[in-house]
Amino acid sequence: MLAHTKKHPTESIKITGSPEAISRLRQYALKVGAGIIENTDSIPASDISPELDSNPSGIYLRGIRLREDLTQKALAVVTGISRSNISAMEHGKRPIGRETAKKLATALNCDYRRFL
Repeated sequence: MLAHTKKHPTESIKITGSPEAISRLRQYALKVGAGIIENTDSIPASDISPELDSNPSGIYLRGIRLREDLTQKALAVVTGISRSNISAMEHGKRPIGRETAKKLATALNCDYRRFL
């Protein structure tokens, strides 16, 4: 049976840093409507970015692409995937298949399974 058996931990994030930085992040989280659980230093990631619930692969793709300092056009040239398809994948309008994930992972220096 091919079914997902493990959910990636995206409900919360852990923040480390100076007390001043954490305080500023808490204030920002409250400003954008994120819930904060008192007596912990965690805020659910989906509270900060609700799109994580509906399009985690696209968010990951966009984040890794930006980390590698690539435009969609540059990634398209490297992978052979059209820029419009990369855009559609980042916005959750097109699924990322296994072969496409492998091409993206090779170009972005990451594990292809994160796109699936």
